[in-house]
Amino acid sequence: VYLETYGCQMNVNDTEIAWAILQKNGYTRTKELDEADVILLVTCSVREKAEQAIWNRLQHLRALKARRQQARSPLRIGILGCMAERLKEEILHREKLVDIVAGPDAYRDLPRLLAVAEAGQQAANVLLSLDETYADILPVQTSAGGTTAFVSIMRGCDNMCSYCIVPFTRGRERSRPIASILQEVRMLSDQGVKEVTLLGQNVNSFRDMSEVQFQSATAPALSRGFSTVYKAKPGGLRFAHLLDQVSRIDPEIRIRFTSPHPKDFPDEASVLQLIRERHNICKQLHLPAQSGSSRVLEAMRRGYTREAYLELVHHVRESIPGVSLSSDFIAGFCGETEEDHQQTVSLLREVRYNVGFLFAYSMRQKTRAFHRLQDDVPADTKKRRLEELIAVFREEAARANEAMVGQSQLVLVEGPSKRSASELCGRNDGNIKVIFPDAELEDAGGCEALVRAQPGDYVWVKVTSASSQTLRGVLLGRTTLSRSAA
Repeated sequence: VYLETYGCQMNVNDTEIAWAILQKNGYTRTKELDEADVILLVTCSVREKAEQAIWNRLQHLRALKARRQQARSPLRIGILGCMAERLKEEILHREKLVDIVAGPDAYRDLPRLLAVAEAGQQAANVLLSLDETYADILPVQTSAGGTTAFVSIMRGCDNMCSYCIVPFTRGRERSRPIASILQEVRMLSDQGVKEVTLLGQNVNSFRDMSEVQFQSATAPALSRGFSTVYKAKPGGLRFAHLLDQVSRIDPEIRIRFTSPHPKDFPDEASVLQLIRERHNICKQLHLPAQSGSSRVLEAMRRGYTREAYLELVHHVRESIPGVSLSSDFIAGFCGETEEDHQQTVSLLREVRYNVGFLFAYSMRQKTRAFHRLQDDVPADTKKRRLEELIAVFREEAARANEAMVGQSQLVLVEGPSKRSASELCGRNDGNIKVIFPDAELEDAGGCEALVRAQPGDYVWVKVTSASSQTLRGVLLGRTTLSRSAA
């Protein structure tokens, strides 16, 4: 089997789950397209561009499949994930070369679907589940050099933002039992992983209902000034409990999480308190804003105003000194005026994010916006607004990063820099890329021998220059996460 992943980090995790299931069923994995008997594309539907990439890829695979038919060793092609969920009929009819279609909740069914395809029929399963979390399947990790890993803690989403296809392609929100998450993190710790990111569409609404004694707990409040289209659900162990437990497993593993929703940081702020107090929970938060205009936020059904969002940002900065903030923004949403756009520009200036993910709006079928709103901002206007947002974001991020010049930053080494074999690359606590020379340094153990920093090492780097994307610096020495905290 040859696996190819498109889209978000959840899809990378889905690829690992699908591969774990196939491996148990006797498949081996190849990195060579020509060696494959089965090619599976794990797809994304969030934007039109992501889907177009898949249609283009299928055209490329058509020739490969035709060659294989002549050689009498048939090639099976499968579309997995969000695009499979959204476009099942179209994929099977438009592309006769696709043999199997499996939605995000159907990966357990892959061996059966492939057996049906072996018999020469097209096979599909796009049933969404209310309880599938793949809790008992330990994903086979395939990420960067084994130093970092992603652990899925929940699937689906209930937020129903008007622009978003996710509730329709990934289904309703459900959380994995905490016990299975802790088991996976312990396994990663034993494998020497040094950074774990907890993944979900809305991680801080996590709610584990697997233990009877916690099913009657009251529903937590929302952040001040926030609302939702659905009623808060009572019961279950919440995200703060999970974060507390995960951070206790190994003091040398850094913990991150993404993506939270701003509404789920209520005033008692136990999650913010944990981030401040635990040395191994990164002082970094992703706070997706999407727009700086209250009018557009209402049309997006985000459940907050610009003022409520800014109040939360101030609260976060007071609670966690030196916190690094990242965000998502959409340019040119339905009905967005030039004034709305300028409000987003001013929000970027006011908050000064360290990391940003910015995109032009892409109308998706099935969403509320598709049924109720007009995609009325011209493509060239979206493009111009997006370029303006990116320019302002970069300007402000460069200022935020320049404030770190002269400081020492704790960096987890990930490996050689992409641009130069004589430099190493890693990330600081705030998830900003740091590049530094691959120099010899004294061993932290106090012995005379000089050593080189390896992937998975924590090192101190003194920052000498900064851009909007990266910090550069000189290596000061090796350390450990616990020692650096002390």
